[in-house]
Amino acid sequence: MPIIEHQADIQAEREAVFALVSQVEGFASYSDAIDNIVRLNDDRYLWEVHIAGQSLCFDIEITQTLPPERFAWRSLSGISNQGHFDFTPIEGGTRVHLTLEYHLDNRPMEKAVQLAAKPLLHKLSQDIIRQVECRLAKPPEPKHDSDS
Repeated sequence: MPIIEHQADIQAEREAVFALVSQVEGFASYSDAIDNIVRLNDDRYLWEVHIAGQSLCFDIEITQTLPPERFAWRSLSGISNQGHFDFTPIEGGTRVHLTLEYHLDNRPMEKAVQLAAKPLLHKLSQDIIRQVECRLAKPPEPKHDSDS
């Protein structure tokens, strides 16, 4: 299976990062490549995405929720994929590591996806982490004017 990995350091507590990432429906607002995410039950979601001009659907289930350390999933239908977010405390925040594995049954299509869509899938993973970071970024300290 081809693997895409992305890592970012976020200036927020691990529990807050985990809480935001585990709200799966919110991912639809993280990237233009995600058209829709529909919650099917507590652990299942239907994703509709478009990558390299292709509309793709897959049904995923959450396979591991280990707050605030790991959040993992696998597909049940559609594009075969699985992945996980790992959250590691670092000084000043949290290191988020995303690993995504996917497999397409059509070998020529898989090669085309690797050439054309792998950069887009990597961008999607970056978009997701960037949006999490933006939503959890600590606001700048307000500046106070002092009387001289």
